[in-house]
Amino acid sequence: MSNTPENSLPYCLDLLNRKRLSTLEIQIGNTSMGGNAPIRVQSMTTTDTMDTTGSVEQSIRMIDAGCELVRLTAPSKNEAENLRNIKEVLNSRGYNTPLVADIHFTPNAAEIAAGIVEKVRVNPGNYADKKKFEEIDYTEESYQAELRRIEEKFTPLVLLCKTNGTAMRIGTNHGSLSDRILSRFGDTPEGMVESAMEFIRICEKHEYHSLVISMKASNTLVMVQAYRLLVATMLKNGRCYPLHLGVTEAGDGEDGRIKSAVGIGALLEDGLGDTVRVSLTEAPEFEIPVARKLIAKYSNRKNIFPLPEGQIPKYSPYSQERRKTTQQHNIGSEHVPVVVADLSNKKEITPANFFAFGYTYSVQLDKWTILDQAADYVYIGDNTLDFELPGPIGVIVNYAVWQKLYTNKAGFSPLLTLEQVQEITTDTAGFVLIKAEDAMPVDLLRSHPGLTVVLATDFDNKTHVFRNFYLNLAKNGLINPIILQFTEHTADEETFQLYTSSDAGSLLIDGFGDGLWLCSDQPRKVINSTAFGILQATRSRISKTEYISCPSCGRTLFDLQETTAKIRERTSHLKGIKIGIMGCIVNGPGEMADADYGYVGTGPGKINLYKEKEVIKRNVPEDNAVDELIELIRSNGDWIDAQY
Repeated sequence: MSNTPENSLPYCLDLLNRKRLSTLEIQIGNTSMGGNAPIRVQSMTTTDTMDTTGSVEQSIRMIDAGCELVRLTAPSKNEAENLRNIKEVLNSRGYNTPLVADIHFTPNAAEIAAGIVEKVRVNPGNYADKKKFEEIDYTEESYQAELRRIEEKFTPLVLLCKTNGTAMRIGTNHGSLSDRILSRFGDTPEGMVESAMEFIRICEKHEYHSLVISMKASNTLVMVQAYRLLVATMLKNGRCYPLHLGVTEAGDGEDGRIKSAVGIGALLEDGLGDTVRVSLTEAPEFEIPVARKLIAKYSNRKNIFPLPEGQIPKYSPYSQERRKTTQQHNIGSEHVPVVVADLSNKKEITPANFFAFGYTYSVQLDKWTILDQAADYVYIGDNTLDFELPGPIGVIVNYAVWQKLYTNKAGFSPLLTLEQVQEITTDTAGFVLIKAEDAMPVDLLRSHPGLTVVLATDFDNKTHVFRNFYLNLAKNGLINPIILQFTEHTADEETFQLYTSSDAGSLLIDGFGDGLWLCSDQPRKVINSTAFGILQATRSRISKTEYISCPSCGRTLFDLQETTAKIRERTSHLKGIKIGIMGCIVNGPGEMADADYGYVGTGPGKINLYKEKEVIKRNVPEDNAVDELIELIRSNGDWIDAQY
């Protein structure tokens, strides 16, 4: 059944040189999107759409923060009708920003909204289908009959939008694919693309092209692969619609920002994207500056290293397969990517310096405590250590110091320049610093299989310079492990997290990189947590609990920010567990598709608790729901007590 393009089919205009994808330019009220228009920033209100005053005030806060499209939920005809009142009040106060109606399950609400607002968002997974998590064995005849039924249901909205000049987003969500799509394509990026293409074909049949397309998922690998596959499909068909980028249910705080930057940044790196929504479990006006910072990264780059054009990937951009490497101690081969901490700029190193990256030393007990997010290596440069470190951590020192003091010291490895490699034997294990833009030392790497490459660059187009190095490694059959070193000097913590995450995201999603070494002026604790956050967001290494938490909206049945904080406080020590926290049934079992446990609003003050996609407890009173969630985790054998 697979229609997945071969690696040689493009998903971007140039694999090594960022060129913005030329999409169809459409008009959304007074705002253009796609083509040569700027990348637009948008968000969604969290108010009840029937609350006209509250919705207007929040919309104004969003617009004043820089929001260029305001989305409001319209779960029924009443909310759709009230969009008119909201729009009239906004206009009377001098705000003409386009409004978007968010539709799930209710075609009649969409048809009302199409005559009021500038854009309507529909989800192909639930516009004409009801999700029951049933696997159905369709014949070709019965499948085509389903497509005709969908066309009959969807066509009235298409014609209304065409008549009214209303734009439409066809927004596929990984977690809400219809049973029909799942039965034929599985829970895959291919199924997501086909779900959207079915609706696109109906629009094109009626010569309606004011479309924006999205492929949102909480899993960044699925999200990036689906967008790439969508673009490859649209390029093959000869018409590319504007792309709405977003990682759905990204969460809050540092995790939400890193996860969003990994997924959105991986696509922006390749010139994909016409509008961005950063979905944080925070007030919507706080999403806007994050999105703007991320977009600004791609308009401010000037120090660009020139790379060859017309290259094709030596890997599949539509599925993740880790690059095969040799094993150097705990680096490469089947090992998860390592994290390198940096103490090279310290004049004197003490045990207390290791606290920032996961190691605590007790003088009284003469004992080290090692956290889940403990760095695997520490680089000390020209420094020396006069105390013993815990066994798991490796020490990297400059070659001259290593040669003088540590050649026979277990756990110590040299960091060499290319010139210094000439001085060591071919079987010496260690690290060699290589600039990715320089000529690849093929013979040197081939003759020194024990070397791990620390890959760095002085240029701003880091992803593409590193990707070019990746292609050359494959071309020459070199399998040395690679530590990706990223340097980002900024006083702003959020900018550091966003930029580093977007630089590393695409590479790790494509299976390139056996470790991360982040260099920054930020506090070492921030650097360490960012490195582990990037690895978690790319599903490269799981070191903490993951929260799949939706941004609030008018459908939300409880305080998402407060509830997420409560659940995080009680469960953050559960390494590797994924917990979905969803405000309503629309963002329920489907949207948290790969969560281990789910906490889903089902009515005012009532919560359903899930184990994966199965409801285990229904209508639990909200006051008891967090305790009941913990008991559910405990009863399934996934609970451990926190260690303090």
